[in-house]
Amino acid sequence: MFETAELGRTLKRKAFKKAAPLMREQLLELQEQLRVGQDFRVILVFAGVDGGGKSETVGLLNQWMDARWLATCAYDEPTGGERERPEFWRYWRDLPPRGRIGVFLSAWYSQPVLDRVYGSIDEAAFIKHLERIVAFETALVEDGALILKFWMHLSQEAQEQRLKSLETDPLTAARVSQRDWQNWRHYDRFIAAAEQLVTRTNTGRASWTIVEGVDPLYRGLTVTTILRDALKRRLDETASHGSQGRDRKANGGNREKKKDRDAAEDKPHSPQDPDEAAAAVPTSSITVLSRLDMDQSVEKAAYAAELPELQARLHHLHLRAKEKGVSSILVFEGPDAAGKGGAIRRVAAALQPRNYQVHGIAAPTDEERAQHYLWRFWRHLSRAGRIAIFDRSWYGRVLVERVEGLASEQEWRRAYAEINDFETQLIEHGIVLLKYWIHITEDEQLARFKAREETAYKSWKLTPEDWRNREKWPDYEAAVHDMVQYTSTRHAPWVLVEGNDKRFARIKVVRTFCDTLAAALGDAETGTTAEAAQ
Repeated sequence: MFETAELGRTLKRKAFKKAAPLMREQLLELQEQLRVGQDFRVILVFAGVDGGGKSETVGLLNQWMDARWLATCAYDEPTGGERERPEFWRYWRDLPPRGRIGVFLSAWYSQPVLDRVYGSIDEAAFIKHLERIVAFETALVEDGALILKFWMHLSQEAQEQRLKSLETDPLTAARVSQRDWQNWRHYDRFIAAAEQLVTRTNTGRASWTIVEGVDPLYRGLTVTTILRDALKRRLDETASHGSQGRDRKANGGNREKKKDRDAAEDKPHSPQDPDEAAAAVPTSSITVLSRLDMDQSVEKAAYAAELPELQARLHHLHLRAKEKGVSSILVFEGPDAAGKGGAIRRVAAALQPRNYQVHGIAAPTDEERAQHYLWRFWRHLSRAGRIAIFDRSWYGRVLVERVEGLASEQEWRRAYAEINDFETQLIEHGIVLLKYWIHITEDEQLARFKAREETAYKSWKLTPEDWRNREKWPDYEAAVHDMVQYTSTRHAPWVLVEGNDKRFARIKVVRTFCDTLAAALGDAETGTTAEAAQ
């Protein structure tokens, strides 16, 4: 695979000096077009052998382009805070917003290769790492990102010469470490792992370019040319699609209506028409929510006795979890007035305030809209031993954004897989994840709305949007059914909470958290773990 990057290609300095001014001008112009009004980000990934010119090429980009809009992120061993979160947390944290370019050095490809070369992981684990990378990059590409990946290559002989050259120059000697020479001695293993890496992660929309790294002039102009051409192509495509969309909006409405009328007039209306027959079949109203026993309740006296006991148990469990560095994430979803806030308060009352944070999720800010929709949730992941509580969550993509048309069908359908991958990373990191859907019936919601109207200190909770959402109850129930169907996994099941009786719901929420946390801490007697989707 890498033989094509060992041909000794070079570029004469005269040719480089002639091409450089025009290239710089074009890159700056394209960067400005990207920055002003474009709805996609550019991600440049540099990987390859030590001494292949990764840092120098990134330095060239910073010289030739406007560094204010070019964010360079280089990674060393994870810090303590980074180790306390899932591996990809720091990469999500550093993603550039739309309209910007992010440059990544020693990023998500570095550690898996080194682990494979030095035998820290076997081939199966290595492949799993690569699959996780593909899922990560696919999520970014589906969100519109332009990803360009450059593998800077040197032959073993050229790498040796490069490292020696750097060592003999007092200005660059410090850049060569013993680890660099150790990697060079394992060159064959490194290249074998790299070949597998490039093969498995070279996807159609996040492809690799293997760049021969011997001559700095050749590699610099090669990378900048590829960046220029890819960026220009994407900007042209965006402009073309925007123009076509405006034309369709201006001219297509009447034409489409006429086509619909013509089709309706020409279509034979026969009882045997398969389309018509299918349309006549009634849609089932049975969902995972309609199966819940909404009459369950807890007497006031029993509630007063049991809740403090559960909260005391939870208090001790969360202190043990803090000591062991076990984090928890609680997700609360449900219809308006379902009692999410009340349940959260009963959980929080058992915890030390310094150890938890409640995140109330509303419409995204301008900063959040400039990122992938999962970005704002990645950045809220807490350190080891803490508890993050989400009052509404990443499931907004497949609930409100789906029902209200704020996300396209393609966007919310692919979100199921993206969410499952996100949650898998949380669980594999050892985080306790609990997802609660607190459900109430339509009649109960109406009663609570009216009670809010009549209670001064609660009336602020009721908005015109709450009443409007009631009109779409069947749509939301169908969306919840699909959400549970596609994201209630064995390791991250949904806990469906019958919420018509607030006391019953609160007891179930706290008890389930206690049981799940106890199981994570290895307690033998845990009761029933998460009562998953029924």
